[in-house]
Amino acid sequence: MILAHDDAGAGTPVLLVHAGVADRRMWEPLVPALSHAFRVVRPDLRGFGDTPLPGGEYADADDLATLLDHLDVADAVVVGSSFGGRVALELAATHPGRVRELVLLNPDLDGVAPTETAEAFDAAEDRLLEADDLEGAVRLNVATWLGPDADLSVREALAAMQRRAFDIQLAADASDDPPEPRRAAVDLEAVVVPTVVVTGAHDMDHFRHLAAYAAEHIGGAELVELDWAGHLPALERPDAVRALLLDVLRDDPTVHAP
Repeated sequence: MILAHDDAGAGTPVLLVHAGVADRRMWEPLVPALSHAFRVVRPDLRGFGDTPLPGGEYADADDLATLLDHLDVADAVVVGSSFGGRVALELAATHPGRVRELVLLNPDLDGVAPTETAEAFDAAEDRLLEADDLEGAVRLNVATWLGPDADLSVREALAAMQRRAFDIQLAADASDDPPEPRRAAVDLEAVVVPTVVVTGAHDMDHFRHLAAYAAEHIGGAELVELDWAGHLPALERPDAVRALLLDVLRDDPTVHAP
């Protein structure tokens, strides 16, 4: 399967991998400036946005590698938000030659015990979905994952993206041939590419812990804390994240903190 995607600009390829509550639309405010200097590829993973979720086994990292092949991209700087950060790390682990640098925005990680706050969120979301209260589950996600700087238009945009993901994924899970995602184990200490890990001061404690853990275990990784940010800084203050990414991509370490 070739993931639905946008491909803009020329230069060093930059692959933007969206969060698990969003789709490739979350990057729209960043693309015009980034694509002036870089080739910006932003896909919808399976079950998000314009990419369907057929039955059977699949791996998100393999889908990204297939997309890079389709676009004749040998390797890319990979920017991943939340779940997209986890997928970016899986790509680095299973297709290491395809990743030249990582930027992880509040990344998800496998194998780290959740905090009580994270467990409470998961339980609340499960209750709402089991009760067929889709709108309630959407509201819960918007309230949980956006920080204080997100205005009404951003909250409405995230709600639309999360609702779309629920629609696709719940229908697929209820089908006679449900999807079977295959997750790859990631040894953080084996990640050898330059890595910047971003954490938001207003993010859930679980993800703040994960960001610190990733930065500690990836050799040479830089940890950048955004004192204004929640879980999705690219949506909350796109101008600041755009500046951060441009600085990282241009390799200017003196200005990595907006």
